[in-house]
Amino acid sequence: MESSLAHHAFSCSSKLASLRSKRLFQIGGRRRPHCFDFPGSGAFDRITRGGRVSLQIRSQVPGPAIDFSDPNWKTKYQSDFERRFNIPHLTDVFPDAESFPSTFCLRMRSPTGDFAGGYPSDEEWHGYINNNDRVLLKTIHFSSPTSAGAECIDPDCTWVEQWVHRAGPREKIYFQPERVKAAIVTCGGLCPGLNDVIRQIVITLEIYGVKKIVGIPFGYRGFSDEDLNELPLSRKVVQNIHLSGGSLLGVSRGGPSISKIVDTMQEKGINMLFVLGGNGTHAGANAIHDECRKRRLKVAVVGVPKTIDNDILLMDKTFGFDTAVEEAQRAINSAYIEAHSAYHGIGIVKLMGRSSGFIAMHASLASGQIDICLIPESPFHLHGPHGVLKHLKYLIETKGSAVVCVAEGAGQNFLEKSNATDASGNIVLGDIGVHIQQEMKKYFKEIGIHADVKYIDPTYMIRACRANASDGILCTVLGQNAVHGAFAGYSGITVGICNTHYIYFPIPEVIAYARAVDPNSRMWHRCLTSTGQPDFV
Repeated sequence: MESSLAHHAFSCSSKLASLRSKRLFQIGGRRRPHCFDFPGSGAFDRITRGGRVSLQIRSQVPGPAIDFSDPNWKTKYQSDFERRFNIPHLTDVFPDAESFPSTFCLRMRSPTGDFAGGYPSDEEWHGYINNNDRVLLKTIHFSSPTSAGAECIDPDCTWVEQWVHRAGPREKIYFQPERVKAAIVTCGGLCPGLNDVIRQIVITLEIYGVKKIVGIPFGYRGFSDEDLNELPLSRKVVQNIHLSGGSLLGVSRGGPSISKIVDTMQEKGINMLFVLGGNGTHAGANAIHDECRKRRLKVAVVGVPKTIDNDILLMDKTFGFDTAVEEAQRAINSAYIEAHSAYHGIGIVKLMGRSSGFIAMHASLASGQIDICLIPESPFHLHGPHGVLKHLKYLIETKGSAVVCVAEGAGQNFLEKSNATDASGNIVLGDIGVHIQQEMKKYFKEIGIHADVKYIDPTYMIRACRANASDGILCTVLGQNAVHGAFAGYSGITVGICNTHYIYFPIPEVIAYARAVDPNSRMWHRCLTSTGQPDFV
């Protein structure tokens, strides 16, 4: 039942480990760190032609390799970028698809009626987004690949403008609201803000004039389980759901085959689907979009990135992240008090972050109470003269206590490997927090120094929180723009925030691999400055 969606999720998440091995490129015989988040950019290969050495890019995201010896490489790169970031539209499949004047206008003070007299037109309202509006993807012009956090396309860090589509309501829509049946589904694990997004999608759909709105219960599973019935949604139903954590619709991992999901959508007459989830869920959403196109169905599939780990490519942040960082402060402060109040106390806090250490890094920065921050992207040794345990001994001798923050995906090389995966295709991780706690106790006992080690794992407490004010705003705008994108005729897209502006991305470009902390970024350097920790290698 779950094989198809699990395959999409696993094929997406399993690329990360192999990609990390490519995070260094070589110029002039020296190894230099880089962070290539640009699609079509990556590590460099040295190519020899006729005795002349040139550098050719090795793509991390699908796209042709770039030969920098070609004087026209920049133009070719931009053309390829525009092609890949061109967002799919219904007219790609239905060239003669009819458009209508938008039923969304803020001059209206109540939901649109039944359109008996035709669709209203308000050409004087200047609140619509032009289809040619674009947002600049990257805003820093790095002058050298050795600059901290440099994101370069070529070895000379040539400036190449890269524009992506601006999100928002369009003047023309491609669905008649009275003929729309919209469905919302939440997949994966819990995340602060799910109810906020659901609520805003429903409210915005009603403003357009949609009457048929349903929630699919318990993720993709709700498309196939006969015991689960769709939940009718309206503003009255969702009015106060944002005041609570969790998901009104429930969540689950995995699900039926893509074919079964689309069969169910056809049977139920669903022609707008809003999918809230992470990389694996978005892989499923893109497969649903492709299947709908294959069957020539006039359906809009729009994703809203939901990952508390903040590991979606190209976006400033995803909803739930700010709340997670804020709620982590409670656990860190508790660990600090426990450690500070005990004789030779050590507090350990394990935070979310399977492959990306953004929560641990930002929570450590925010608290100012962390002495050691460990993340998956920055390798470390526990033992040895430069290991974590040796530094802890120094902290105990000089400060009398210490607090350690570790991301759940850090230090997995110290744990027994497991080939087990969850229903989403994610590798089941070992508990690095428990391992570090045991190693600390063992180490200090062996060297004859008393240590009182406390371990806190607040994961499920954080996931179940309601969104804070910052995430509440983000969720509201993401939900609104998801509906705007669907009515504008776009499908196979996801909505996000980029350089403080809201944008639409084609789904494949944001799920190629998980976004990760760049160990040479200024933010990680700021974290190291705050903790005062050395390199543990």
